[in-house]
Amino acid sequence: MSDNPFYRLAPFIQEYIYNKRWDELREAQVEACRVLFDTPNHLLIASGTASGKTEAAFFPALTELHERPSRSVGILYISPLKALINDQFERLNDLLREARIPVWHWHGDVSQGEKTKLMRKPSGVLQITPESLEGLLMNRPNAIPALFNDLRYIIIDEVHAFMGSDRGIQVLCQLTRIERMAYCTPRRIGLSATLSDYDAATDWLGAGTAKPVEVVAPQGGRKLKLSVEHFSFPDARNEEQAQMLEMARQAYHDYIYDHTHRKKALVFTNSRSDAELMTLELRRIAAKRHEPDVFYVHHGSISAMLREEAEAALRTGYGPAVAAATLTLELGIDLGELERVVQLGAPYSSSSFVQRLGRSGRRGSAPSEMLFVCPEEEDEEAQLPARMPWTLLRAIAVIELYVREKWVESLTTRQMPIGLLYHQTMSALKSLGEATPADLARAVLTLPSFKQIEPSDYRIFLNYLLQTDHIQRTEEGSLIIGLMGERIVNNFRFYAVFKDDEEHAVYNGTEEIGSITTVPPPGYCFSLAGKLWKVEEVDTKHKAVYVKSARGKVDTLWLGAGGDVHTRVVHKMREILADDVIYSYLAPNAVNRLERARRLARESGMLKSIVIPAGGDSLFVMPWIGSKQFRTLERLIKNNLMDKLALRSVIPMEPYYMVVSGRTNAENLLGQILAECSSCEDPITLLAPEEAPYLGKYDEFAPTELIRRAFAIDGLDVSGLNEALR
Repeated sequence: MSDNPFYRLAPFIQEYIYNKRWDELREAQVEACRVLFDTPNHLLIASGTASGKTEAAFFPALTELHERPSRSVGILYISPLKALINDQFERLNDLLREARIPVWHWHGDVSQGEKTKLMRKPSGVLQITPESLEGLLMNRPNAIPALFNDLRYIIIDEVHAFMGSDRGIQVLCQLTRIERMAYCTPRRIGLSATLSDYDAATDWLGAGTAKPVEVVAPQGGRKLKLSVEHFSFPDARNEEQAQMLEMARQAYHDYIYDHTHRKKALVFTNSRSDAELMTLELRRIAAKRHEPDVFYVHHGSISAMLREEAEAALRTGYGPAVAAATLTLELGIDLGELERVVQLGAPYSSSSFVQRLGRSGRRGSAPSEMLFVCPEEEDEEAQLPARMPWTLLRAIAVIELYVREKWVESLTTRQMPIGLLYHQTMSALKSLGEATPADLARAVLTLPSFKQIEPSDYRIFLNYLLQTDHIQRTEEGSLIIGLMGERIVNNFRFYAVFKDDEEHAVYNGTEEIGSITTVPPPGYCFSLAGKLWKVEEVDTKHKAVYVKSARGKVDTLWLGAGGDVHTRVVHKMREILADDVIYSYLAPNAVNRLERARRLARESGMLKSIVIPAGGDSLFVMPWIGSKQFRTLERLIKNNLMDKLALRSVIPMEPYYMVVSGRTNAENLLGQILAECSSCEDPITLLAPEEAPYLGKYDEFAPTELIRRAFAIDGLDVSGLNEALR
């Protein structure tokens, strides 16, 4: 009995497990108890969706708080999404109802009254986003010791969503700042369903601490049910082709409707615009067939109320419910008994595929079911590479890489995050009030994310901020925030390190529907929350748009770009084209399209060389490399070979091919590319003399010479390009 961790858990947790009628603790939960009860180490829990990761982290941590109540917040839970916090808040409240351990959540939708209650008597569990935590550290530094002086655990959910991103750098800085300001040494627990490189994850999770990180990674054996269908939209050059195009689009929308409208299902898209347009079409079909409207939209520009309505319909609603969603529902919100996930097109990464796949089949023995539907605008007269079904190939590639090889992208952290250096410098200075240059350098450069920033570079950085009035020097020689800096730091948008477009709130009467980035003039129509609206009034001062229901044309009102693709994914796409395997999960249309693509690839010779003639004085460069390496190659050709080879133009179609025009041939261009790759020792030579491209939100406030070096180090990959082309 003593070997069973169940009996070491707090009585209220044992009661919770009894009430849930669990027969036993899952492997992740047993192992987490071992690490947290019997060692002082940090913990990384890497296991599949619905494997009990959240309970694995909280059960032993809450047991400690039950047995030894904390004098402050005892558990800090950091989440990438407010929706995930709200979901976990309900689950924790259910668990802790009898335990007398309070649960607090802190983000933009939480009332000031609730926040004040926590500040008066810090205790229990605090759930927060990085942006709200940044606001706390900046604006309430004197409250941090009381809030966190007895902090025992920091739980970071969806670790993979932070690693390799600016938010991940921000979180690591915040953890170190909390420890210093509150004189606490909490243990860290990271949760993720999509990690394959545990070394990188443990390095990230334990950064800046002396404790080792133990990994709990039980091998799951979930059943998968996958299908890939393809729809071709012919180019409409005459009336007959226009009718064919309309029929093809109707068949596409009918297919998605028929495979979702009687189920609890998610339809994942790669953009907010696609989610809106698909919901609009599904609602039109429902109205035409006189069937119930069970369709919702879920993305970051929908109002919180409408997002929660969609989540409730999926989780607890009676009957079918279908939500078209972006990555806002990709992460770990528990949506209950989802029967099917549909992916429009293909995810950009294997990691995203695994997350989306895990949304279905979370209960009992039901398989995880995912249906890819790949639309393609086909034009037989287009250039050779444009006639490849890139989206279909990417869908097959991410499936094969994960299902056959269990491969997921490794995430790397930026070595010279210069924009984050600005952000944390200004945040720290705001928190301190004033500081000497030496004290500020000590506070910032000792944060784990900036260990590769040289003190000499930081002096250049601070002098530049003084020149631009982002900081000022007092008569005593201390530094304070300057007038330009105040404008940046005192805006609520400063808390976020990710790029966010300025948005206008959209109202139908007094009800907020959501927000848009591109504002049409009065009289124009657009889609939001899966419905059509006509603009009645635009209040520019208060950034508000007032609308009424309409039946008009649809405009896209969000800016956005696709995601980066890893070299391994593109290599797999090439392997698929070169192979003759017919994958069992491909539907007939997809099989037919893949076979046509393979035939074209063989006949054109595009798999034999990365440079092939395109007709006239043009060449196709098809390097089969990932997005970062593709951008490096593009720069190498434009900056190093343009004049040398008398090239007229280089047109990139990232990351699949480029069209290069000029007085050269395929053999010469290939030889020059390989030679330049081998001889390029410093990637900064791929930048024009005055060029300083930005990689992050705050890069614009840093000196040009540091921005150039940061881009060369983190934005380009000469060695990866060299390796991929050899």
